[in-house]
Amino acid sequence: MIWNEKMECMSRDEMTQLQSERLVKLVKYVYDNVEFYRKRMDEHGVKPSDIKGIEDITKLPYTTKDDLRDTYPFGLFAAPHSDIVRIHASSGTTGKATVVGYTQNDIDVWSECVARCMSMADVTKDDIIQVAYGYGLFTGGLGAHYGAEKLGAMVVPMSTGNSKKLTTMMVDFGATAIACTPSYLLHLSEVLRDEGLLDQIKLKAAICGAEPWTEKMRTEIETRLNITAHDIYGLSEIMGPGVACDCKYHAGLHICEDHFYPEIIDPKTLEPVADGELGELVFTTITKEGIPLIRYRTKDLTSITHKKCECGRTSARISRFKGRSDDMLIIRGVNVFPSQVEAALINVEEVTPHYMMIVDRENNLDTLEIQVEVDVKYYTDEVKGIEKLTKKIATVIQQALGISAKIRLMGPNSLKRSEGKAVHVIDNRKLY
Repeated sequence: MIWNEKMECMSRDEMTQLQSERLVKLVKYVYDNVEFYRKRMDEHGVKPSDIKGIEDITKLPYTTKDDLRDTYPFGLFAAPHSDIVRIHASSGTTGKATVVGYTQNDIDVWSECVARCMSMADVTKDDIIQVAYGYGLFTGGLGAHYGAEKLGAMVVPMSTGNSKKLTTMMVDFGATAIACTPSYLLHLSEVLRDEGLLDQIKLKAAICGAEPWTEKMRTEIETRLNITAHDIYGLSEIMGPGVACDCKYHAGLHICEDHFYPEIIDPKTLEPVADGELGELVFTTITKEGIPLIRYRTKDLTSITHKKCECGRTSARISRFKGRSDDMLIIRGVNVFPSQVEAALINVEEVTPHYMMIVDRENNLDTLEIQVEVDVKYYTDEVKGIEKLTKKIATVIQQALGISAKIRLMGPNSLKRSEGKAVHVIDNRKLY
């Protein structure tokens, strides 16, 4: 089992000292090698010699995704191209793609971090792991793949795209663990059910990430498949999957903070908030060589604790994400997160966890329609039954969101299934 006790169980003073030493080296490294940071620090009147420890990190400027896009493709790289052994990039669906590069040491660190995360799910070298994240420029597939190999486990690089083949091999190969998005795993559970294979699988654990999900969704996955499901977190700008993961106690995600220094800030004032308070997660990559980032604003909303976990790890933990500050919807003056809809619908046994939110604007008034897929066991053509269920869901949504929504019931398997990151929102207001 990969459990880096030296790092994951360090005292707070020891970790702070290590982070301080690495931050001092990082700041000098980026100042000397990245023109963007040199200019940005000069503009803020900050010199590398001003940074003497982790307590000085607030003197440094923030970095945003726009900065990566503005310096596309290689403007934030610190290492020469001859030292870059791999490139990954975001999809670019909301703008120009963000490109990241890795040195061999970066790849080694990444593999170690993912292996640590898989160990939190009690995955070992004796397991057979299906990696059902997308391979290619997306960090999920290769990130999970190399981490599983670091453990010494048998890796089945399935990727996505053929769910029936994946479930067949899950049975034939005796896969004991799977790495994929939670929404895709729910889809796979339906495929296994429909194919009559649920009682033939040997799956015991899932490492799910790449999209936000709720505790209720975790319970749904664990109940359907009789497994334990763990939340792994990462983003390509920082590294990829493996930045943090939850252990068997599910009391927050343990950060690999010997490599990634976390801060929680108020997204409006940009000032730090106290442990336990909700804010935006910010990371500094204190060991990254290819494209090190200083105070990168993730836009993910969470809180942090530095208390020791029941599992024995002392590493800082972040709570399950409430959402993102930049994909929070404001509908008729109310803040709405898709995760709130998901949590509400899982309490309605007549429907599946699959849904679509459609936001529009009519006569200068925001409208919200939620398409909800009815479970095949409860699907009926009776008008009275449809009306009753529609009213029930509308009440549940009203209580969860604080605003009313038009509910449209959809037939079983009618909503498109995602094999990557699930898309739950269509906001037509952006077209105006």
